[in-house]
Amino acid sequence: MTKYEPVIGLEIHAELKTKTKMFCACKNDPDEHHPNFNICPICTGQPGTLPVINREAVDKVIKVGLALKSKIPEITKWDRKNYFYPDLPKGYQISQYDKPICLGGELSIPGIAKKIKITRVHLEEDTGRLIHFGHIGHSLVDFNRAGVPLMELVTEPDITSGKEAVAFAQELQLALRYLGVSDADMEKGQLRVEANLSLKPVGAKELGTKVEVKNLNSFKAVRDAIDFEIKRQTKILERGEKIVQQTYGWNESKGETVLQRTKEESHDYRYFPEPDLPLLKTNVELVKEIETGLPELPSGKRKRFKSEYGLTDNQINILVNNKKLAGFFENVLSELMNLESGDKNKLANLSANYILGDFLGLLNKSSAEVDDTRITAEDFAELVGLVHKGDITTSAAKEVLKEMWATGKDPSNIIDEKDLGQVQDTDELKKAAEKIISKNQAAVADYKKGKEASLQFLIGQVMAVTRGKANPEIISDILKKLLK
Repeated sequence: MTKYEPVIGLEIHAELKTKTKMFCACKNDPDEHHPNFNICPICTGQPGTLPVINREAVDKVIKVGLALKSKIPEITKWDRKNYFYPDLPKGYQISQYDKPICLGGELSIPGIAKKIKITRVHLEEDTGRLIHFGHIGHSLVDFNRAGVPLMELVTEPDITSGKEAVAFAQELQLALRYLGVSDADMEKGQLRVEANLSLKPVGAKELGTKVEVKNLNSFKAVRDAIDFEIKRQTKILERGEKIVQQTYGWNESKGETVLQRTKEESHDYRYFPEPDLPLLKTNVELVKEIETGLPELPSGKRKRFKSEYGLTDNQINILVNNKKLAGFFENVLSELMNLESGDKNKLANLSANYILGDFLGLLNKSSAEVDDTRITAEDFAELVGLVHKGDITTSAAKEVLKEMWATGKDPSNIIDEKDLGQVQDTDELKKAAEKIISKNQAAVADYKKGKEASLQFLIGQVMAVTRGKANPEIISDILKKLLK
């Protein structure tokens, strides 16, 4: 039986999607590939320069705080966090220490039925980026990222595993995207996770010695680093040794944490109030305005899709995890309800099946987004409606959808051009079935012996000769009558 239980808190940094940097007018462009292009004397720390607060960044952090049910204090302030590193041009970072923009809050982890409490959310400036050339023995620095608005969220130590940590980080990433405050792309470094982890005896109230694992830049790294660190610390404690408060990095290739340095305390950073920036007083009316404009968050959308449309959990998760795809689904269903009468849940499930099946397959194959395609919600709804009414078969619908993807034509024109309308003439279908029976006597004999698979074979043969234009259920009924 395990003697120790993990106690984990996360620090998550997200670069905000603003027009300009945090304290200067330089463009905030994460896709700029030319090094040291979006820079100026302010963000490169030149003597005599003065910072100016980016209101858009402040508003975005308040938006996040409100979405997380945080308290927005009336007064917040800026502090200097002092440390030396080559990518920190001023020799200090303008951050927030004892008076952050947001205090408290919570975020529920989907599928786990657990709420993780938030300690604080504050705003600071990002550092530059070092590019290492190990083979030639030196590094270069790119200051394009220096000064970019960086939101930091700190959780309470409520997390107990790598799996929970990943679920929390993924839900936060999704919420940031729904709020429109950050793209939170981990591959681009727009979302970075640090884990503070300790072990304590099961049931004990006092926490163990904390170890920090920094700069985890993928969800896999978050899970693997935490799980490895739990095992590493468990072995140390079981040997009767003590954990030392240290900072580790994650070595992906070796699959292990690597010691970087002895952990700093807050006093090591020599925090003091930023002399070049005034206290920031929160405008109560502005906060109310931001709160009124909050969009529907992923948690709310999941509940609504369940209650309003009766979708399965799997359908809901795929749709909610892709905001654009969820919007397309609702637009399709809205158009479909105008075209068709019938059970809303049934139409919703039919729409979801086609969107999450063939349509999503085409998107993934082309590495495209929903708004990159030629298919409109109106045309997609028409296609689903034709299937619902039985005017075309599912196999014909697949062919129509591919043509819609390639050309942008509406489904009715494609069906007419390719003669894909469902065969309604039962006499014609009966003749086709009789021919198949006469050509496949072995399958007929097997069916009469009780082999149901033979019937499916015969249905497939009839479908083939009718070019997929016949209803399989009608064909099945005709074959069964003829085989009696």
